[in-house]
Amino acid sequence: MKSHLAIYDLGTRSHQDLLVLDAHVEAPNWTPDGRALIVNSGGLLYRVPLDTPALQHLDTGFATRINNDHGISPDGSRLIICDKTMHGSSSIYWLPVSGGTPQPITARQPSWWHGWSPDGCRIAYAARRGADPRIRIYTCLLNGDEETCLTRDFDHCDGPDYSPDGQWIWFNGERDGTVQLWRMHPDGSRLMPMTHDRRVNWFPHPSPDGKQVLYLSYPPGTRGHPPELPVQLRLLPAEGGEPEVLAAIRGGQGSINTPCWAPDSRRFAFFHYPEL
Repeated sequence: MKSHLAIYDLGTRSHQDLLVLDAHVEAPNWTPDGRALIVNSGGLLYRVPLDTPALQHLDTGFATRINNDHGISPDGSRLIICDKTMHGSSSIYWLPVSGGTPQPITARQPSWWHGWSPDGCRIAYAARRGADPRIRIYTCLLNGDEETCLTRDFDHCDGPDYSPDGQWIWFNGERDGTVQLWRMHPDGSRLMPMTHDRRVNWFPHPSPDGKQVLYLSYPPGTRGHPPELPVQLRLLPAEGGEPEVLAAIRGGQGSINTPCWAPDSRRFAFFHYPEL
């Protein structure tokens, strides 16, 4: 399998491959200094410098079963990962951005990270708790305290990401068999649907300037967020409106699972997988 790491430029409305890899690689995060991307492959994390693109292994200590739910703190000092080495189910940890020993955040599993509050104090994640099979949106402090469930009236929720002003959490939510984008205040109030179509819409990512939201759009009828399908990368005004189709790619799971915008809000990174 080949993984194509691409950069999309909103100025030209086009993308170009930065790196083509003979491995399954996923979920690029753009570092706040604009100099590199963080990706995952084979349970490990890698740094990709933009000036000399290549995979550089990051030390993650005992964590060797890392999935594609990872990211970078707003100040660029920490990485956050989801790993199941210790518990057999996804748990959230943080570690220094240069690598090191992961420190636990969530004491309960499974938990899948997706967003970091702009002030760096809280995280937003999807989780399943107790006997309830539904996955809901939660937030907590970096030490794991004050875990709060924000969504209850959905069949499934995922992909929570904060707006840069901290006023909204965007996420994808399933009701009555349809998956749309929603936003709410960080306390769960003012819940608002933001897309209204027949497509299956996942992983919303507000741009750093707060003006637009990038997301992944599957064909109608898709269940979950599978890989290697014909999908679209779409752009939505942050206050709602008609989405723009930026690119039609072969991808899905692994393409833009977590925040992937460049700090300048003019570019973003993604993976696509054109070869079978």
